[in-house]
Amino acid sequence: MNPDTIFQVFGPAHLLVILAIIGIPVGLGIAVRMTGSRRIDRAVAFCLALLLLINYLGYAVYLWRHDLLYWKQALPFQLCDWAMVTIIVALLTARRSWSEVSYFWGIGGTFQAILTPNLQVNFPDIRAISFFITHGGIVAGVIYLLVGRRFRPTLGSVWRTLAWSELYLFATLLVDYLTGANYGFLLHKPVVHSILDYLSDTRWLYIVELNGLALLFFAILYAPWAIGAALSRDSVSL
Repeated sequence: MNPDTIFQVFGPAHLLVILAIIGIPVGLGIAVRMTGSRRIDRAVAFCLALLLLINYLGYAVYLWRHDLLYWKQALPFQLCDWAMVTIIVALLTARRSWSEVSYFWGIGGTFQAILTPNLQVNFPDIRAISFFITHGGIVAGVIYLLVGRRFRPTLGSVWRTLAWSELYLFATLLVDYLTGANYGFLLHKPVVHSILDYLSDTRWLYIVELNGLALLFFAILYAPWAIGAALSRDSVSL
């Protein structure tokens, strides 16, 4: 196999993509906050949402034209599919309930896929490009909500997102059982190395550990805001 066709995790291209995914929405968010322009804010949100939608539909057309669109593998039951829906709605409506789920799913789940991509192809393969537009667009949208719109999660956000995650878990387990697909990596671990390698090989325990891992990530993601709120209360009391 040609080494150039194998995606190099944390290689130059991978690091550049990660930098762009973080840097671009931070820059856009700062620009919106400095100008205070709602028109720019709506334009940025619309463009991010449109990019995600066009990429999703365009990749489906690509698979269909190349006879690679198999319905059992094409159902919207990857976690990133659900996260994509939540971030699109959050960007277009600015509703907090959608923003909080997008934050925990986008950073806790989708960002992990960016760091350890489940890819057997390299740039400029359309599959690699589409993968990073999907996952990078979700994370970029979340970062924009944090910087540009000053979204801040609460403790309630953790429990509400966990409830939505359980809904995703049970729905996806059912779909995996009916189709034999591996949505959400609930049937088995991904082929590429990831944090899931450290979980049990026993199926029921693996699912339990996935739940625990999700809660751990959610707690870690909420911790900076909890610490900030506690420090603010202490400074006021002084």
